[in-house]
Amino acid sequence: MKRREFITLLGGALVTWPSYAGAERASKVARIGFLVTGTLTSAEQQTTLNAFRQGLRERGYVEGQNIAIEYRAADGRIERFPNLARELVDLNPDLIVASNTPAARAAKEMSTTIPIVVPVMGDPVGDGLVTSLARPGGNITGMTFLGPELASKRLELLKQALPAISRIAALWHPGAYGESTMTDMMGKMEAAAATLLVRLQPVEVRSSAEFDDAFLAMARERADAVIILPSPMLFSERRRIVDLATRHRMPSIAMAREFAELGGLMAYGADLRDLFRRAGTYVDKILEGTKPADLPVQQPTKFELVINLKTAKALGFTVPDTLLVAADEVIE
Repeated sequence: MKRREFITLLGGALVTWPSYAGAERASKVARIGFLVTGTLTSAEQQTTLNAFRQGLRERGYVEGQNIAIEYRAADGRIERFPNLARELVDLNPDLIVASNTPAARAAKEMSTTIPIVVPVMGDPVGDGLVTSLARPGGNITGMTFLGPELASKRLELLKQALPAISRIAALWHPGAYGESTMTDMMGKMEAAAATLLVRLQPVEVRSSAEFDDAFLAMARERADAVIILPSPMLFSERRRIVDLATRHRMPSIAMAREFAELGGLMAYGADLRDLFRRAGTYVDKILEGTKPADLPVQQPTKFELVINLKTAKALGFTVPDTLLVAADEVIE
């Protein structure tokens, strides 16, 4: 069953911008740099890139015709972002699309003048990317998925799905966002865990090479379930994370539906593909002459809960009907 609602984003002026047909474009081919976390050819990475291309088409841009895109992929290693960002800046593009917060930080360090559009930011103010959501004030704008704010909600949903659990592992990547953002996120989760009377077990990973040991650590501590914290690296490696959770028979909840679609138990958050699609609107406005400093950062006001009932049955438990009724989509 499916009751999926499209995300309605703040900033009505952005939503009502007029479309421009491709025939009305100037003959000049716009050049864009695109910095991504994963491997460029992977199905996981292509999902978000295709959403972005769709957003461009909706605004009258077709890759290879009136717009050219130079891609740089970190292959899951965000420490490569600075060098990759430098390569893009050296190409002197009209703008750069930095797919997430770490990519945006790297691009901003390399240039404070080239416009930067970020489809998925956790806490853009807390991470120092913008001065405020309403008036970014620099060369960065885009969208936020409200990273820290939803962490405690995911814990609540996990406890609601599995009332008997008492230990929850939290898989997190310390370098995903700025120190203040990560501290805020962990603090909100610790407070929620205390209220829910569950023990939170933070399990740190700094690269995909540490995933196996991380899940072994969860098993040793007898974790009943795992929450995957927001992180570009963890998102790009979602297939492997879901496979490990399945192997260890560990129910999981994550920030995006893509985890549940691959076999994770639950996901709750904004539709990331929709955010990448809507990034095309920012590209259009900047190429038309609007400065990033004058384009408000948009926030999602609608969120989707996706439950994989097939996974629940494989793990041998029943999801409460109250939660199934509340879900936007149930995968059977």
